Amino acid sequence: MLKSTMTISIKRKKATLVLSLVCFLFLHCCQIIAQVNYKVDINNVKENIPPTLWGLFFEDINRSGDGGIYAELIKNRSFDFPDPYMGWKLDPPRHMYAKHEIFQVINQSAVNENNPKYLQVTINNPEKISLANEGFGGITVKKGMGYELTVVYRQKTSGINLKFELINAENKSVGSTTIKPSSTDNEWQTVKAIITTKDTIIKGKLLLNFEGTGKIDLDRISLFPSDTWMNRKGGLRNDLVQDLYDIHPGFLRFPGGCIVEGKTPNTRYQWKTTIGPLEQRKLISNQWQEGAAGKPLPDYFQSFGLGFYEYFQLCEDLKAAALPILNCGLSCQFDAAEVVPMDEMSSYVQDALDLIEFANGDVTTAWGKKRAALGHPESFNMKMLGIGNENWGPQYIERLELFREAIKTKYPYMQLICATGYSPNPQFHFMDSALRKMNVDIIDEHYYQTANWFLMNASKYDHYDRKGPKIFLGEYACMSTRIGSPENKNTLFCALAEAAFMTGVERNADIICMAAYAPLFAHVKDWQWTPNLIWFDNSTSFRTPSYYVQQLFSMNKGTSMASITENGNVIAGSDSIWASAVIDKHTGEVIIKLVNPSGKGKAKKIEVPQLGNSKSTATITVLKADDGNAMNSLGQPLNVVPVSSTIPINNRTISVALPKYSFSVIKIRS
Repeated sequence: MLKSTMTISIKRKKATLVLSLVCFLFLHCCQIIAQVNYKVDINNVKENIPPTLWGLFFEDINRSGDGGIYAELIKNRSFDFPDPYMGWKLDPPRHMYAKHEIFQVINQSAVNENNPKYLQVTINNPEKISLANEGFGGITVKKGMGYELTVVYRQKTSGINLKFELINAENKSVGSTTIKPSSTDNEWQTVKAIITTKDTIIKGKLLLNFEGTGKIDLDRISLFPSDTWMNRKGGLRNDLVQDLYDIHPGFLRFPGGCIVEGKTPNTRYQWKTTIGPLEQRKLISNQWQEGAAGKPLPDYFQSFGLGFYEYFQLCEDLKAAALPILNCGLSCQFDAAEVVPMDEMSSYVQDALDLIEFANGDVTTAWGKKRAALGHPESFNMKMLGIGNENWGPQYIERLELFREAIKTKYPYMQLICATGYSPNPQFHFMDSALRKMNVDIIDEHYYQTANWFLMNASKYDHYDRKGPKIFLGEYACMSTRIGSPENKNTLFCALAEAAFMTGVERNADIICMAAYAPLFAHVKDWQWTPNLIWFDNSTSFRTPSYYVQQLFSMNKGTSMASITENGNVIAGSDSIWASAVIDKHTGEVIIKLVNPSGKGKAKKIEVPQLGNSKSTATITVLKADDGNAMNSLGQPLNVVPVSSTIPINNRTISVALPKYSFSVIKIRS
């Protein structure tokens, strides 16, 4: 009996062991089956992708304009700041009474309110008298380069020569030129000269030495590098525009942003005062003198050397569609929130109509003729116009209606971008509903949110109304801490959260026509807001991980949407992976984007059943780091950059390793 029992027990153990083995194999097989490969369907192609999908938003914040992309090196070049001596100092310093005996600021606003001041210099005794300009946190020049100096003067009494020197931190000259005024007919003269530098200066100054005696008026003292973008005199900083060009943007939104609204209607951005000769461009204080997070900048003004004509020109250079934004009769609703009465809105609406004529009108039209006179007889071919920035409420809706009626009557083809405030917020739902009832062209949504929000909202647009207005993501960026915090950083993890969200944008490119990260630029010393796409100082710049995410999406946007699924479902967070796929009919490529923001590497297989060649290679470009907090900096600009390689394709399947904290772009010849 015992033997029999033992035999039965052994048989049962063997059976249990076999059963356990079978169960293990079954479960293992089930697990393998459950890990269904990602599948890309290139036959079931969806909507076309708008060429404008990924673009840029420029606002003069963080010293982006004067002292940034606008290459002027002299601060307060025309003495028109409220403090006319801001940026200028006597060198060596003198008592204020002695200063005022020599220098007087003359207010000529009755003659030209756009250029209201000039400096009158009277020297009766031959002695060393100098003025120094500090530039924007110092003047930076490169060894061996020519710098074009412009001086506008009116000689009252002959005898004063003007010697200009570029001075380094050790107070030594690295280049100079002397201007000898010759005319005494009491007319304003413009003279130009080149200062060629014999050394590099990181933080220098421009020294103006007055030699001799006499009386002379000075109105504009300007200094530009010779290597401006496209070699345009008085133009833009070459390296910063190159940063923009390398993204290959589909559009450029300008000039803002909150500066469009102004703190009051009087300080709003008015495009008509930003075109034409510099003396006709009216300087105003910058909306961002008092920053949201960074230090106040009392010397932050807009000279409008970078104005609407230059913006349109830049759009052409970048091969990007122009998207200007105009004030809608409301000042910044975060500030004074002043409202222009409805019966005084006609000039605002007319400004919009005139802008369209300036951009697109024939040279026989009034504003088309002005454009041609500036050097561009051809149309800028503008097709979009934004009415208001981050405005909301019934007061915005009723003013928007005025613009819509006037613009659509005269220019029915013009696509109007309409604001929803600062979304998501309580006003957003009211605005979204109201704008949809109006059947507007394009609704502008803004998102400054945490990484978790971007990751969780990658499927946000999957269920949007496909028959309603198009969507423009006019501003978005991931906050590492919270919106408005000076502690926000441009980390890789934030960039990956943005990339995950962008896969959802790309998947819904049938309703999302445009998207832009914001803000674009920030000076490393003079900033009011963070994070930003590109950081710079007076000589160089660095691109953030978010920049490379934007670039990889923009350069690989394809022409039509394809599907990439797991078990028939979109990939938006499953196993901490986010994905999208497109087809580029121009290159014949399938382009797959995969985001792994987790701290663990993933191994995936991607099937593309319709590939013509079952065995080949694909290129893979990966943006990654071992630490999600990794960042780039001026000292380490290449700490986090994309790296490309090839991977094999076997049986129309790609086995791919997705490193931790990574964004991968795979390109396959179909």
